[in-house]
Amino acid sequence: MSGFTHFNEEGRAKMVDVSDKQETVRTAIAYSSIKVNKDIYDGIANNEMKKGDVLAVAQVAAVMAAKKTWDIIPMCHPLPLSSIDISFEWEINKEEYTLLIQSFVKTKGNTGVEMEALTAASVCALTVYDMCKALDKGMVIGPTYLVEKTGGKHGDYKREV
Repeated sequence: MSGFTHFNEEGRAKMVDVSDKQETVRTAIAYSSIKVNKDIYDGIANNEMKKGDVLAVAQVAAVMAAKKTWDIIPMCHPLPLSSIDISFEWEINKEEYTLLIQSFVKTKGNTGVEMEALTAASVCALTVYDMCKALDKGMVIGPTYLVEKTGGKHGDYKREV
């Protein structure tokens, strides 16, 4: 398995050694979404959900998730994150209500923050689901994907639309 940095000499998974990588500013942006019904949309938009301010709680959950990514994704490194931002936008087409979620994560370090951005966006959508599931269990989460990343040995990445 030589050449693969994620495997040890026995061919088993290991955490990659990033100690020799150059420390640079690294950013990542990820998206997720959740489709909800009109009642849920109205409840969130008018801040009338029984469990409270759905977007505020989801935003805090996303920030917490980004900071704890290394705790739940086994091979992720613990990173000192310097910035996490979560933003929301509604997309309404006929009777379909989709909450678009964008996460932005930044660090200065020797490994990227793609997983932190993806985790933040995912947990944000899951939190919306959790806070609204009493009204409808048929909500659909996703797709979730990396939009772009900057910094690091492999350079920048931008998803082609």
